Amino acid sequence: MTHSILVLNGPNLNLLGRREPEIYGSETLADVEALVSKTAAGHGIAADCRQSNHEGLLIDWIHEARTTRSAIIINPGGLSHTSVALLDALNACDALPVMEVHISNIHQRETFRHHSFISQRANGVIAGCGIQGYVFAVDRVAALLAAK
Repeated sequence: MTHSILVLNGPNLNLLGRREPEIYGSETLADVEALVSKTAAGHGIAADCRQSNHEGLLIDWIHEARTTRSAIIINPGGLSHTSVALLDALNACDALPVMEVHISNIHQRETFRHHSFISQRANGVIAGCGIQGYVFAVDRVAALLAAK
């Protein structure tokens, strides 16, 4: 495999399948990671899936990806709406494609969720497609990498 993508999931996504299933569905984070790995492998891409409830650790992983990964897919969870620091870290990865994923449609939810700092850096934003949004993100990253 010539490319490797970092797939980051932010705060509370470790509770997928148990937390508000009427919004986020019944699939678990393990289901997401298996789906991402299978989809990426179909493109000949390795996927490194990680989750943290800690903003600083997410930033450290983004910094690491600058020199070790070909692209980043990120579901920043609630940090989407608050974290300029995550945006700054992603901006430092200017050579990498970045896709932003949200399981729910953030634009149909509370007003504060309608804005995402991460979207300012993302090459694409996928929201409201459930965990299938990760498949779309991997497919898009593969297309962007193939176009380079």
